[in-house]
Amino acid sequence: MFKILAKLNILLLPSFTKRRLDLAKAKKWQLAIIGWRYYVTKRALEK
Repeated sequence: MFKILAKLNILLLPSFTKRRLDLAKAKKWQLAIIGWRYYVTKRALEK
């Protein structure tokens, strides 16, 4: 299930690393997206 979510994240959510977003200046919603992407990617790679 998490592998499918990871693929959807790539397609639907913006990539802040490509935009060179500074985490210290990121807004709350940007930090939430970063956290969500991290959580899903970590779970997808566990198995």
